[in-house]
Amino acid sequence: MKKKNILVTGSSRGIGRACALAFAKSGHHVFINSRNSIDQLEDTRHAILSEGGTCTMLPGDVADPGSVRAMFDIIAGCCGGLDVLVNNAGRAYFGLLSDMSDEDWRMVIDTDLSSAFYCCRAAIPYMVARKEGRIINISSMWGASGASCEAAYSAAKSGLHGLTKALAKELAPSNIQVNALACGVIDTEMNARLHADERAALEDEIPAGRYGTAEEAADMVLLLAEAPSYLTGQIIGLDGGML
Repeated sequence: MKKKNILVTGSSRGIGRACALAFAKSGHHVFINSRNSIDQLEDTRHAILSEGGTCTMLPGDVADPGSVRAMFDIIAGCCGGLDVLVNNAGRAYFGLLSDMSDEDWRMVIDTDLSSAFYCCRAAIPYMVARKEGRIINISSMWGASGASCEAAYSAAKSGLHGLTKALAKELAPSNIQVNALACGVIDTEMNARLHADERAALEDEIPAGRYGTAEEAADMVLLLAEAPSYLTGQIIGLDGGML
């Protein structure tokens, strides 16, 4: 398999870390990114190197267009551009919409949706020039159904679904595939806020009877990165049968 250059945003923990480790284990070079969790990002780097993989750390805030431009300048200097972009960076806000501040709303929308726009915009010219590339957006089932007390998160993920479908049509003539993975309840730090009784109640709602794992999500991302080129513009659910 040809060695590819891959950026996974938000790869210091959770699904992003699992994706970075899986791509590196498959022989690809991974650019790993985090805004604040630099110690955890260093841990991801160490884990990749200890397994014989290669990676480049790219600390930076993908919700900031200037930071994204700086990151892609480094990528261009290293390898010209990306073969695969995984837009994984995200954050949640749990609470009533009426309690959200303007800053809370902007923070969620910028991190979960605008960051994907900034990274796609930076990655696309190289992919178009080569007539090849993959963009994989990590989304959520709440982007399709909405979640109570997660209005901003649901709105951002719904926007990500629209971006995925529209961009897939725009880029299909250039042989660039754009898909999204709509995750259900994954056992990551984002869901660690739940008490044991809340967790048990939620598990009862999942037909599979359990949370998904970050590794399962990463396995799906790897499949999307190698899927037939006719697969594009799809929102693929990984939710244990909830939707």
